Amino acid sequence: MKIVFLGTPDFAVPSLEALIEAGHDVQMVITQPDRPKGRTGQPQPPPVKRIAQARGIPVYQPESVNSEEAASKLASLKPDVLVVAAFGQILKKRVIDAPRIACLNVHASLLPRYRGAAPVPASILGGDPLTGVTIQKMVRKLDAGDIIRQETTPVGANETADALRDRLARIGARALIEALNDLEGGTAKLTPQDDSKATYAPMLTKSDGLIKWPQAAEQIARHVRAMTPWPGAYTFLPRGGKTLRLTIRRAEAQPPPGGGQQPGLPGEIVSVGRDTFAVRAGCGLLIVHELQPAGKQPLTAAEFIRGYRLRTGERFAEG
Repeated sequence: MKIVFLGTPDFAVPSLEALIEAGHDVQMVITQPDRPKGRTGQPQPPPVKRIAQARGIPVYQPESVNSEEAASKLASLKPDVLVVAAFGQILKKRVIDAPRIACLNVHASLLPRYRGAAPVPASILGGDPLTGVTIQKMVRKLDAGDIIRQETTPVGANETADALRDRLARIGARALIEALNDLEGGTAKLTPQDDSKATYAPMLTKSDGLIKWPQAAEQIARHVRAMTPWPGAYTFLPRGGKTLRLTIRRAEAQPPPGGGQQPGLPGEIVSVGRDTFAVRAGCGLLIVHELQPAGKQPLTAAEFIRGYRLRTGERFAEG
């Protein structure tokens, strides 16, 4: 089939590669403009652009895919299908209606659960045992189109958002090809979503990373995994008139010893060992294994304990 692919980050790469390997005619890749990145601030191409250029596929980077120019380009290509995977722009009706057959979206949740921009962190925060990928036929309403195919997978007990997202990207690529095969063969079954069961996962902001120590340790441990790599689960340690900003990168929850709560206040460091340290949460303890001071390289808990002379009784703050 003739396909125009809309995608931007690493999540979209396996779907693009799968389309190429399956022999589909990828007429064009539409992706976000190059953006400044890293300490240099130099514009960097999106991951999807690099793959497309390496495969000799034309790349188009409009500020808005809904512009008159973009609409004209799509109309001239006369694609059978538009495939959207983490593109980063809301599509208007005339874009969704441009292909001959359908506009498909690769969405990293089991719709109607977690419609929106951040379904992967939401599934970890929610403590979901299962998540998955939905291939849906796009409509104007956000992530509300008919379901063509869904694939489920367990959420790993220690899986971070970036690791889970990478795994879902590969699952989504396989599901996309199967959905296209069904469409092409006339065997696709479209299942309407139950809007009454819809939940939403809005785009994360930096403030979402702040650790709230009165929460249960299990919830904080999920928060750490869900916020990795961005925006990071961060907290503050007041020391000597200054405040150290720290991102906790790896941690686990421990139930209250003996079934009772550890004495102390939420955020208080209740024990410092050789390789880890324990922080009191609203219920239970958070055992910290890895963290990163602002502007510095990540440290194991052992390195942080030695380098910063961490002491029992110090207390993390929320700002």
